[in-house]
Amino acid sequence: MVNITLSVSKELFEEMKAHKELKWSEVARQAIKRKLEEMRSMDKLLGKSGLNESDAEEIGHRIKHEIRKRLEA
Repeated sequence: MVNITLSVSKELFEEMKAHKELKWSEVARQAIKRKLEEMRSMDKLLGKSGLNESDAEEIGHRIKHEIRKRLEA
């Protein structure tokens, strides 16, 4: 396993210290893993569709907007 260095704000670090029961390296590892899984899915989608990431984000925003409108109606 390799090591990485992570910088956080002083305020965030103070909050983290209040929860010493958590293994923060494991929290970071899981968050990185989830993000990479999302990126793999995005890469598969974009690779097959010819869309770029900006296009996909715009489509996502439009979908969310339409869903919000329907839920508010």
